[in-house]
Amino acid sequence: MIIDVVSAVLILTGSLLALTAAIGIVRFPDTLSRMHAATKPQTFGMILVLTGTFIRLNGHVDGGMLILTGLFTLITAPVVAQRVGRLVYREQSLGDEVIDEGDFTARRE
Repeated sequence: MIIDVVSAVLILTGSLLALTAAIGIVRFPDTLSRMHAATKPQTFGMILVLTGTFIRLNGHVDGGMLILTGLFTLITAPVVAQRVGRLVYREQSLGDEVIDEGDFTARRE
């Protein structure tokens, strides 16, 4: 009975975080803000949902797949966010004719 309550609380909390991430993606004005909304609460929400599901399964064979799914999310989400953020930064910098100090290829017109 207590396990069911803990599982339900984790799943509902994770679902609410994923919902706020979706609302943030729609409502935020620029790409960097949207990227933050897409990575931070969505990843944490998914981990909470997976944890609640893992507790509810209670030793089922699919528990290992839930752990792998959570690890894959934790590994890939920061990498994707970093790549998107770098792309947006470079696009904005090149549009304003600002040269990044770490970039050795300057765009000239």
